[in-house]
Amino acid sequence: MASTALILGATGGFGGEMALALHRHGWQVRALHRNPKQAARRMADMPFIDWVNGDAMKAEEVLEAAVGVDLVVHAVNPPGYRNWAGTVVPMLDNTIAAARAACARILFPGTLYNYGPDAFPFIPEEAPQNPKTRKGKLRAEMERRLRAASEEGVNVLILRAGDFFGGRNAGNNWFAQGLVKPGKKLRSVVYPGPHKVGHNWAYLPDMAETAARLLMRADELPRFAAFHFGGHWLEQGIEIADAVRYAARNPDLPVKRLPWFALMLLSPFVETFREMREMRYLWKEPVRLDNSKLIAFLGHEPHTPLDVAVRRTLADLGCLPDEAVRQATVLA
Repeated sequence: MASTALILGATGGFGGEMALALHRHGWQVRALHRNPKQAARRMADMPFIDWVNGDAMKAEEVLEAAVGVDLVVHAVNPPGYRNWAGTVVPMLDNTIAAARAACARILFPGTLYNYGPDAFPFIPEEAPQNPKTRKGKLRAEMERRLRAASEEGVNVLILRAGDFFGGRNAGNNWFAQGLVKPGKKLRSVVYPGPHKVGHNWAYLPDMAETAARLLMRADELPRFAAFHFGGHWLEQGIEIADAVRYAARNPDLPVKRLPWFALMLLSPFVETFREMREMRYLWKEPVRLDNSKLIAFLGHEPHTPLDVAVRRTLADLGCLPDEAVRQATVLA
């Protein structure tokens, strides 16, 4: 019998790509959503997903959805970072309880937010987590709870990555919310940091494929397993803007600075801006994940060339003219 995965957050970037990757590797895929019919219509290109009604904030509904599964993918986040502090820990607690009851493994996408400057610039899995931001402290607390759950018998796999981009549902990230404007043809590209400071990006289809390959060897993993995904390390951070220009076939596309001052002024009124501003420190200095442990375990890391990944991403976001979209589809 095929293994079964329950995905919380399947309509999001990482969750949607995990659904595709797991299906590709022979898994049965179940997904929790408050409006299953709407979700099924929205993701009609994934008819293999078994949508079930439920809310990730309601413990009993997550518990019921997880009956009989082998894996719970915790990819759920409040859209636009709304009420992050009041939702992310309770949702994770519900996932842990459901995984424990089902004897299922938890897959959790980790971030750089857990780390403070004492771990920079090159971060291995065993680096101390001493975050300085509110959001980072919440992420560290979530991983502390996952580790505690593993000590009580729950299998946990954390795959940590840099800033997400790509995937058909990936709109809640720096690329889509900071660099370009989804649904609009490119007039410019915005870059948030100093041009010569390196930056770590994670193309979500590659990250999801990596997670699926780790799960194929789950019997070799310890109770609590954490790996760092290298993704795209750009020594000159501005290279991502150059990749957008190349994808758009417009080498003269203006590159603008992110108006941090405006974000600061608006942050009391716009929660998304407040959360973005808090992460500014990750743009000011190079912060890179050490993926040597992952390479040693898998032998290699799935890696789509940057120009291809950016072109597909812009096409999915509706930022390219029709001819360029057709070319990106050929590359897919």
